[in-house]
Amino acid sequence: MTQETTSTGRRLSGFAKVGQGFKDFIARGNVVDLAVGVAIGAAFGAVVKALVDSFINPIIGWIFGQPDLTELWDIGPYTWGDESGAPIKVGVIISALLTFLFTAAAIYFFVVLPLNALAARRKRGQEAEPAAPAEDILLLQEIRDLLAARPNPATANDAGPPPSPGNPPGL
Repeated sequence: MTQETTSTGRRLSGFAKVGQGFKDFIARGNVVDLAVGVAIGAAFGAVVKALVDSFINPIIGWIFGQPDLTELWDIGPYTWGDESGAPIKVGVIISALLTFLFTAAAIYFFVVLPLNALAARRKRGQEAEPAAPAEDILLLQEIRDLLAARPNPATANDAGPPPSPGNPPGL
């Protein structure tokens, strides 16, 4: 088993090495951004689902004379030696598809389309480019880039051992 040294000079092996790798992974900035995006996406999905379940499904159900879309069309129940077979609920599947389509449409019309229009205006010169960052921001970005270039335990674990002179990488 290989051992790894931390920045304090302490040798790690086994679970401590895995724990240090996980800590380094969590400390990367993209993980927090990803978590925020997932949380906002889940909340947005809940709003669209509520819209479909509470507004769209009852309207479609009302048109077809049912309480809502989920009760619109059931196939079965089929039984294979069991008398408690459940029907195939096509209305539930259609409801899920509507939720997906409304979510995709909302993202397209409220996020993708405006960002594409802004990029096109910037390209034509109608919209001013964002101002250059201040000197202190540039210095912090340079420090970030230098720190990112340093090997850390997480990237060392991902890369594996260095290739030996007789064996090319990947063998």
